[in-house]
Amino acid sequence: MRIVVLAGGIGGARFLRGLKQVTAPGSDPGRETGAESPDEITVIGNTGDDIRLFGLQVCPDLDTVMYTLGGGIDEEQGWGRADERFTLRDELAEYGVGPAWFGLGDRDFATHIVRTQMLDAGYRLSAVTEALCARWRPGVRLIPMSDDRVETHVVISDESGRRAIHFQEWWVRLRAGVPAEAITAVGAEDAKPAPGVLEAIEAADVVLLPPSNPVVSVGTILAIPGIRSAIAAKTVVGVSPIIGGAPVRGMADACLTAIGVETSAQAVAAHYGPDLLDGWLVDTADAGVAVDGIEVRSRPLLMADPDSTAAIAKAALDLALELQ
Repeated sequence: MRIVVLAGGIGGARFLRGLKQVTAPGSDPGRETGAESPDEITVIGNTGDDIRLFGLQVCPDLDTVMYTLGGGIDEEQGWGRADERFTLRDELAEYGVGPAWFGLGDRDFATHIVRTQMLDAGYRLSAVTEALCARWRPGVRLIPMSDDRVETHVVISDESGRRAIHFQEWWVRLRAGVPAEAITAVGAEDAKPAPGVLEAIEAADVVLLPPSNPVVSVGTILAIPGIRSAIAAKTVVGVSPIIGGAPVRGMADACLTAIGVETSAQAVAAHYGPDLLDGWLVDTADAGVAVDGIEVRSRPLLMADPDSTAAIAKAALDLALELQ
């Protein structure tokens, strides 16, 4: 079976780890595909969060997926490298080189140096990502949504007036504390899907949307021309990132407010729409939610540990297979 997953950062990466567990050979004898045709997982990663820092190209969501599935993630915070040191960051600060609000660890710096050298040598981001994954062996095919430059910008008003800033500055430095008046994926409308993206979707048996941010993660991927229409032709099941009116993690509510969508499992499903979603998993706290044209099921959605995460992934996959 071929599975395509659209993923942002922490939520998407942890969901993928659970999905790998339930699709591993022998994990479900009733759905065993045989050694000659194992399940294939292709991950289309968000690159709207990408940013140039210290002269280096940083791809937070791609790296979070790669590190998580490759065993190198800082499990407590969900991003960055495990056993990290910050010698280089501290030395740069001594020189007054910023931004001080975005801290990269020494091990993480190495990834960005390699990526930037390859990009500067003329390699496309999709080829660079494949090369980086050759070290980490995430067990999935990880493809950026586009090789073209797409950056998520946020319009805010503060003491400096009304202005647009990079999403990372709003998210990391300001902690989304200043209300977003608009969120825009700059360059998305002119971008093309990266090589392999549309082919993977076309070949997919099911498409899964993990509990990633529906605005700046999954929403940005869907903004690339051709991707949404290709996915809409498939059986698609999503997992709600909202439980009982609050984000499972992060500040998705601030993003939803910026685009005029209520912070609820029902509203997010309606935002995706029945033209895209066939099925929608909500938490038991939201049992009873109904959305016209979408099959809604409820179950516990907190990814508290590997087993509970795997159970969520299995429920999403089972619903997709049922709806095929």
